[in-house]
Amino acid sequence: MNAILKITDASGKNWEINLLPDTIYNIGRAKDNDIVLNDRRVSRRHAHIVAEAVGIKIVDGFEAGGEVHRSVNRVFVNNIPQLEKILAPDDLIIIGESKLIFTKTAAPPAVKIPAGNAEIPNGATEVVPTGVNYDDQPLGQTQMLISANEIIGQRSNLSIETGIATPEELKELRRKAKALDLLYEMSKTLGTVFDLREIFVKATDLIFRGTPAERVVALLADETLDGKILDYSLYPIAVRARDAKLENLTEKLTISRTITQKVMREKAAILSQDAKTDAQFGGAESIVSQGVRSTICAPLITESNVHGVMYADRFDPFAAFSPDDLELISAVAAQAAMVVETVKAHKRLAREEIARANYGRFMPEYVVKQILNDPGSFKLGGVNQTVTILFADIRGFTAFSEKENPEKVVKLLNRYFSAMSEIIFAHGGTLDKYIGDGLMAIFGAPTATPEDAKNALKTAVTMQQRLISLNKELEAEHLTRVNIGIGLHTGVATIGYIGSEQRSEYTAIGDTVNLASRLESNARGGQILVSEATAQAGGELFTFLPQESLKVKNRLQAVSLFEVKWN
Repeated sequence: MNAILKITDASGKNWEINLLPDTIYNIGRAKDNDIVLNDRRVSRRHAHIVAEAVGIKIVDGFEAGGEVHRSVNRVFVNNIPQLEKILAPDDLIIIGESKLIFTKTAAPPAVKIPAGNAEIPNGATEVVPTGVNYDDQPLGQTQMLISANEIIGQRSNLSIETGIATPEELKELRRKAKALDLLYEMSKTLGTVFDLREIFVKATDLIFRGTPAERVVALLADETLDGKILDYSLYPIAVRARDAKLENLTEKLTISRTITQKVMREKAAILSQDAKTDAQFGGAESIVSQGVRSTICAPLITESNVHGVMYADRFDPFAAFSPDDLELISAVAAQAAMVVETVKAHKRLAREEIARANYGRFMPEYVVKQILNDPGSFKLGGVNQTVTILFADIRGFTAFSEKENPEKVVKLLNRYFSAMSEIIFAHGGTLDKYIGDGLMAIFGAPTATPEDAKNALKTAVTMQQRLISLNKELEAEHLTRVNIGIGLHTGVATIGYIGSEQRSEYTAIGDTVNLASRLESNARGGQILVSEATAQAGGELFTFLPQESLKVKNRLQAVSLFEVKWN
């Protein structure tokens, strides 16, 4: 069996490659490839084909330095993105705007000698273009579909050759010139307007000027906070009719959910010439009742999502849209979709920036990322898990605050809390709250790790060490030196959002928290007191000095205490 690759690049040039066993064929835009594609959307080295014993394999990217470097625009096999795939007969490979069809034949491929000095790719035979084959069999009465790839990557293959143009060619050129003028006008609007409603008012206006549509409706899909499209929930962003009479009727006219959901689901633009008799839309009573004879529905599609649809229809039973109308509306919809995605991304980034700024004051970066990536996971309620709680408090601060002016007190606290918070975040802790001149931090929430107690101990030691240099800075600013006592305990606590639907805070509650607070209240300035559980979890990284056991309310046995030697 002969393995053959039939190639049509973006310029319309056709040729064939006879794939030889145990051979690698590099594919790309660069001239040193085995298969050179004259295609602006193809990378210089986009993919390669390996003829192996098990079969012919297409691989996205090229090998260099023992690694595979993937392409930017990817490789599609039968409209599905593939990194590697063993090819089957009649598989369609899409690379950029070029198409490659893999076939097998028992007979050797026909060889045609190119005329003159025509440059033919290595191992290829020139095939003279014979025109385009059209399938006239309708799907119901649906006349035409445009796929997502075609909508996003549409381009004109019309070329002007020497010679006198026929009246039909001139008519086609004028039509394309008008379409390009409208699309250029649309692109200028996109660059200056950032309001979605204004964008779609402009889009509907261009569709009226470029097609015989009598009504145009732009519908956007609702989405979740994390950007998931709810394709069953479309709402109108712009509704316009060609004349005042239709404008008055527009509020009473309905949109076929059957058509819009088909377009959203299949990510394809559709032209239905006669919705009454189209078997696909047999249940679309809204179309039947309105007597709609011709409908175009195009997705607002980008490479990452389908944001809604542009819906246009005609009510004249003797008039219909043409494939050219479908192309223009699809192109306008694709341009509008890019703006929708940009606006949504801008709003999402703005929300994330506000959330990041708010959360970032209390939580380390990895916790903030988790909240932003999965907002639903942070709701009222909690879980029981092992954490290490750290309390720190300034000694003698009450007396200081009573005799100093408020501005000096606030300035000192801000300097102190800023320095200590940085240390907590640097060691993966979550700043639970500030309590007057004290603070509470959690290590092991929302995600617990075996290193939580060690990280909490490192934080406590670093806080005491940092206070030495901080006091020098405070003295230079004519502020009072401070000393802090720190207490830590490791145990099970309830972690989660606690409060009301209107206001809640991410915190820890339980006996573990209470005991850590008691340890801190018994620590002198410059002292770090920890429980036996924290000392055991800390391992041999620290020196623990045994202290007199502490009697704690509601506990039958005294709590074993240890002081961490840090200086």
